[in-house]
This record gives sequence, C-alpha cells and structure tokens, in this order.
Amino acid sequence: MSALQFHWFLPTNGGDGRQVVDGGHGVDPGRSSRPASVSYLGQVARAAEDNGFAAALTPTGAWCEDAWVSTAMLSQVSDRLKFLVAFRPGSVSPFLAAQMAGTFQHLTGGRLLLNIVTGGESHEQRMYGDFEDKDARYERCGEFLHIVRRLWAGETVDFAGRHLRVEGARLAQLPEPVPKVYFGGSSPAAGRVAAEHADVYLTWGEPPGAVAAKVAWIRGLAGGRPIRFGLRVHVINRDTSAEAWAEAERLLAGIGEDDIARVRAGLRRSESEGQRRMLDLNGGTKHGLEVHPGLWAGIGLVRGGAGTALVGSHAEVADLIEEYRQVGIEEFVLSAYPHLEGAYWFGEGVLPELERRGLWSHPAPRRNRVAAVPFAN
Repeated sequence: MSALQFHWFLPTNGGDGRQVVDGGHGVDPGRSSRPASVSYLGQVARAAEDNGFAAALTPTGAWCEDAWVSTAMLSQVSDRLKFLVAFRPGSVSPFLAAQMAGTFQHLTGGRLLLNIVTGGESHEQRMYGDFEDKDARYERCGEFLHIVRRLWAGETVDFAGRHLRVEGARLAQLPEPVPKVYFGGSSPAAGRVAAEHADVYLTWGEPPGAVAAKVAWIRGLAGGRPIRFGLRVHVINRDTSAEAWAEAERLLAGIGEDDIARVRAGLRRSESEGQRRMLDLNGGTKHGLEVHPGLWAGIGLVRGGAGTALVGSHAEVADLIEEYRQVGIEEFVLSAYPHLEGAYWFGEGVLPELERRGLWSHPAPRRNRVAAVPFAN
C-alpha cells in the first residue's frame, strides 16, 4: 500500500468559527463568525499548504460559494496546494466541464482534482433546473464521465445517450495532467458509477468495519480496475486525550436542541443513503456519540454530509488512521472547527507522528532552517 495522503477543507459552505457551523445538504447554514472571504479562505489554504496537506476540498451546493470561482481565486494566493473542486455534472455540459478542467490545469500548473457530486436532494437540484430523479442523475453522471474521459484522452467524441449527446466534440487544449476523479455514494446506482469511473472512492467516516464493507463492495464492482479509497471526516486532536475530548464536549455544548431538531428535519428529506447513515450514527441525541473508539458522531447532529470526527491525542488519532488504513483507506479529507487552527493542530501534531511511523511524507521539499544564533550548531 502506498503512503497516505491528506487533504483539508475550505469552508465555503457558510463560513467558519469556533462552534460547529450547521447546515449543508439542502439545509440553510447557521451563522458563523468567520465569513467565507478570499482573505480568510486564503489563510486556510496557506495553512493547509504549509502543514503538508496535498489538496483542499471545496464543496458545492446552493448554500456554498461556487467552487470553481472560489478555487480559481485562491490558487493565486497559494503556491502548491491542489484544489479538489466539487461540482455537479447536471449543471454543466461535459464538453464545457472538460474545457474548464484544461484551463484550470494550464493556468494553475496542474493543481486541479475533481469531486463528482450527483446531488442527493431533488428539491435542491430543481433550483438548478435539474428535474431528474436520483437513479437518472447517476445514469447521466456515468454518461458525463464517459464523454469527459474520452475528451481528455484527445479523442473526437460522437455520443448519443439517454441523457447527453455531443457531436464532433474535441478539445483544443488537453488538461495536463488529467485531473483525478473523486466520487462518493452509498446507493447501488452510485456504486456502479464509482466502480467504472472513479480514481478515488470517497466515503464518510463510519466505523472501520462499515468502511471495510464499502471498500470490499466497490472493489468487487470494479472487477480488478485500480481504485484508491478515501475517508471524509473531521478531526479533533490535542496534546492529550483529555484535552481532545474536552474540546468535543465544548463543541457539543454549543449545539442547541432546537438546532438539532431543525437540521435533522431538513436532512431527513435527503435522498442520500450516506446521509441517512450519518443520521443513524448520531440518533439525534447528545448521548452515546462515541460510535467506535475515538470516532465521535457529534458533528452530524447539526451538519449535513460528513458528521463524524476522529478524537484523541495526536498518537491516538494516528492509531485510528492506521486502523482505517488497514481496511484500505489511503487518502483522508479532513476538517476541524475552526479550519485555520485545525490545520495546525493536525499538521503539527498528527502528521509528524505518522511520518515517524513511515506512513506519510511532506509533499514539498523541506527547507533547511538557518540557526537563529550564528554558530549555534
């Protein structure tokens, strides 16, 4: 198994703060103390870059800043960091998406990764003018990726499917390199598309046993086609286990019962199988939230999407990461509250521990530090 890769998160979905910013997946976000501005997001991107994260996921949805526009701007205030841009195939044509990817790669020096999101909430999809049902959205997504892959290979594409059609499509500029495709989903329709098209299959932070079952499921569908696996999860790590759990309790104390009821009612409308599984883990209650040693489901009480966190000392979180690695996870897409400080907690605490274990190395060459006092060495 190859070395682990770690990615961070850009909070364009309602901003950031010292409490859990609620909402997501079709639910209006709550208030945050740090708006999703270029200035603040630039700080988060640079913190991720400095601490050794390979890329940063930027979400998509009606309550997010547009991921393409946001990351294009943030690429100019960072140097190395790649951007895992989430986007919905139903809102843009395959040729235009392939062309946008080529432009992004050309103008940023190859810093684009793509997170394909089919959309789990029909009421939100209709805001974008998309009236297909869930299974049709996945079928259309498969056609979309088939076309885009052929365009990126330099082919002239003629294609007529049930949902999409192109004639004589050929890119003038190919992306270099071709961006990796990240894809998630827990339904049978999602599994079929992921097995055929994904470079990296992403799943939310369920207990390792459930994640192992998903890995086996996708591998079986892929029939030997190479595919990597990633985990999207939050993290709360501190110098000691007691400090980490105290921080989890502080976040929990800031979550009101009314907010839990409001967000849960909204998330129940979701057609996402993965979202249903997140709701099942927390049960809508503040009790019994440690669903596996070191895995805490409190975030999902008020946040749609990824609803669990790795909690513990730096070494304990590293141990849990190793446990996920043993079931096939090689990439981790992480976040924290706040995202700026969280990047440093993880980057200065857990990543050095994983480096000592030979499981991770910094993606950029280290610079030798000059001693602060001449001749001190």
